[in-house]
Amino acid sequence: MVILFAYFATVSIVAGVMTVAFRNPVHCGLALLTLLLHVAGFFVLLNAEFLFAVQIIVYAGAILVLYLFVLMLLNLKTEEQYLHRKYAFLLFVGVGILGELLILMLQSPYGGMKGKASPQVVLETGPSHAVGITMFSDYLLLFEIVGVFLLGAIIGAIVLAKTPAVAEGKTES
Repeated sequence: MVILFAYFATVSIVAGVMTVAFRNPVHCGLALLTLLLHVAGFFVLLNAEFLFAVQIIVYAGAILVLYLFVLMLLNLKTEEQYLHRKYAFLLFVGVGILGELLILMLQSPYGGMKGKASPQVVLETGPSHAVGITMFSDYLLLFEIVGVFLLGAIIGAIVLAKTPAVAEGKTES
């Protein structure tokens, strides 16, 4: 378990740094995909299968497809350069921040705290069932509001992507 956690943590950190360090947008997208898949691996380690599925379907699937759609829509042309010129400085700052985060994690009073639900309760009801009941009872209004916001975002994306058709040779009088 510790080896898998170390693997997921290391690859997630490296992929996150590569996502912001690469100049080519397609390479950034691939690094982002790697990051999202390894974050989903954390959910498997936590026995949160529902969040694993949501991570894969929503983030690694839909959000990344939307990102690639925008890239194709913009048709960006960039020079092939893998890392920024100041990568040594960025690496130094990144290692410093990582060191500070490790010190904070080791001194945290919340290191060994457990949740309220015992593993037996989660196994009896199932995490997906518990999330579904809570989402559609206590948070139904918020769930519906998010649906309306997403519908508005889709309509806005269609309106922005649509180019106005101008008739050739005709002028307005």
